[in-house]
Amino acid sequence: MASESSFDVVSRIDEQELDNALNQARKEIENRFDFKNTKTSIESDGKQITIVSDDELKMRNVLDIVQSKALKRGIDIRAFDVGKVDTAAMGTVRQIVKLKVGISKDASRAVMEKIKALKLKVTAQYQDEQIRVSGKSRDDLQKVMAALKSSDIELPLQFVNLR
Repeated sequence: MASESSFDVVSRIDEQELDNALNQARKEIENRFDFKNTKTSIESDGKQITIVSDDELKMRNVLDIVQSKALKRGIDIRAFDVGKVDTAAMGTVRQIVKLKVGISKDASRAVMEKIKALKLKVTAQYQDEQIRVSGKSRDDLQKVMAALKSSDIELPLQFVNLR
């Protein structure tokens, strides 16, 4: 009974769900009257989403549509790092939304401090953009999960590999 249990804290985006959300947003933009005959497009390469539109008002509307479709597909919008609106070719504007994937060293320090502040008998290690939390008591591990879910960390966190 002295075996250790562990789980990994990761920050990922389901790429298929993101693709589905972007396709739904494109379809809604095609069918909306206020976007008829506009140069609005949404492109993604897996690391960022590029939105092009005629003006800033339409850009904000497109961003709202993308975020609402992502939420409906179960994607946490904290994973979106929305950039500033830039001017683009032919009188259009462009906005780049970077996708936050993985836990950086700086963000891992904040997560590990929150885990240590709980004063439970668990250990946390940073490895390859994820954090491994291990301890003898599964109850302690579940308390760590609950505390991280309710924390104000700006990354979307998932818990995988519970053993």
